[in-house]
Amino acid sequence: MNEIIRKRNELLAQTVIKGLRSRNMQGYYAADKTQALQIALSLIPQGSTVGKGGTVSVSEIGLLDAVKNGNYRFIDRDSYADRRQADKDGHFADVFLSGTNAMTEDGVLVNIDGTADRVSAIAAGPQRVIIIAGMNKICKDVDAAMKRARNVAAPVNAQRFGLDTPCSHTGSCMDCKSPDTICCQFLITRYCRQKDRIHVILVNEELGF
Repeated sequence: MNEIIRKRNELLAQTVIKGLRSRNMQGYYAADKTQALQIALSLIPQGSTVGKGGTVSVSEIGLLDAVKNGNYRFIDRDSYADRRQADKDGHFADVFLSGTNAMTEDGVLVNIDGTADRVSAIAAGPQRVIIIAGMNKICKDVDAAMKRARNVAAPVNAQRFGLDTPCSHTGSCMDCKSPDTICCQFLITRYCRQKDRIHVILVNEELGF
């Protein structure tokens, strides 16, 4: 990474962390994926039940493999015959792992979901939520974060899942009501009533979509 960009991201991360703290959330800065993994594992007690939302960032830093192979009870949604039961178990996990579609410089999280399993768990349920966010997810304000979520994250995820939505063909949000739409639930997390329930690890790399 260019040294100037690295320094800029490091300084911006401190602003975001300050914003998160003002919103009853904890923020951390990781210079790279390795440090991000170390921070994340320090926040997950041994023996915890661990759930996960749809996220690429968690896998990219090696956290998913670490949880699967560690002393944790991982709730593997892919192993469930009943997806509803998998979502229910994940919703009441000790720790829930997720990425975020976008967030603002002052610490507001913006997420879009198709089935709501991820956004519902971020909002309530699990005792602790750990969010992994590359610095590419940081936006100036909520409007910019929403535009990123709808015009960057949603089209890429629709393509990733092979969904037949307008955005998967155009690369941009068409505000559709397609049967395949993943823009069903919008969650803006501006404050956490349970202090320090949500932990956000900012990684000075480009992660996820």
